[in-house]
Amino acid sequence: MVTATSEARHVMASGPAVDAFEPETRDVTPNDQHDGTDVGGAVRYGAMKYQKGMSEVADGVWAYLQPDGGWGWSNAGLVTDGDRSLLVDTLFDLKLTGEMLDAMRRTTPAAKNIDALVNTHANGDHWYGNSLVEGAEIVASASAAAEMLELPPDRFAQLMKAAPEMGETGAFLARMFGPFDFEGIDAAFPNRTFSGELELAVGDRRVSLLEVGPAHTAGDVVVHLPDDGVVFTGDILFHGGHPIVWAGPLSNWIAACDRILALEPVVVVPGHGPLAEPAAVADLKGYFEYLTVEARRRFDIGMSAADAARDIDLGPYSGWSEDERVVVNVGCLYREFGADMPNDAGNLMAHMAAWADER
Repeated sequence: MVTATSEARHVMASGPAVDAFEPETRDVTPNDQHDGTDVGGAVRYGAMKYQKGMSEVADGVWAYLQPDGGWGWSNAGLVTDGDRSLLVDTLFDLKLTGEMLDAMRRTTPAAKNIDALVNTHANGDHWYGNSLVEGAEIVASASAAAEMLELPPDRFAQLMKAAPEMGETGAFLARMFGPFDFEGIDAAFPNRTFSGELELAVGDRRVSLLEVGPAHTAGDVVVHLPDDGVVFTGDILFHGGHPIVWAGPLSNWIAACDRILALEPVVVVPGHGPLAEPAAVADLKGYFEYLTVEARRRFDIGMSAADAARDIDLGPYSGWSEDERVVVNVGCLYREFGADMPNDAGNLMAHMAAWADER
């Protein structure tokens, strides 16, 4: 069974590391993505394709990837040992989660009955499919579990029904979340919570849960396999896309990046985007440090947060997708600088909708 054993600097000049991921969507079989080099149990990734489905990142450990990694298209993971298994996150709706579970069961018998499910945070694209993982212990940080109550799937379904009457913001919501089906989802909330750290075991495999929030959300958790060189980051890492700071402070997110880098992983499975190495985490940290410096300069001369977001030259980060999130991230920084900035989801969505409508 799965058991518990215990409860700024401007770096623009360096630029983000370049990797060789190429978008492609197709079902894959275990091990057809890597170059055959094993390092401490994990697979070191060189020239890799970003493709839908299962990818074995260590012996008995898989990532489930969903290109293109944009709004709602999240990743998940499966950790096994013998006939024991732990799932890292479910997906945004029942159809997608069902497809993922079917792919996992085709890949390994250990996925037939999932023993434990870890939700890395409270965004619906990482837990709305929980009800399909019947009988599993569902684990999350206490902060994430509390935040899940604020926007369960039935409320999100109501929001999407109201979108046509919400003008520019509604059109943005429909564009981002129209591909997903939120009807008929029964919320399955965590039945075990923790704060700080929690050690689990999947058979003889060690799994460490590390709470690094509030950052992206109120209760972010990363899942570390210390003997395998693998970290599942949840949305602490958006790889190839702009992150979004729903909760903050942003300084906590920088600290979370440092904590992941200190683990010295070989393979990093992001919440969105292709598989990564630690350089992607360092790039994200650099992005936040750069944005902090640039936002502070504009705050100090009295520029509004919205104008600052539009004025900042994203430089090496300009190729990242979902750039409408920059306006939210700069707003978060302005709050840290002492400005009175609204932080409710409705206002943040409206600001992003206006940004996207300008482009």
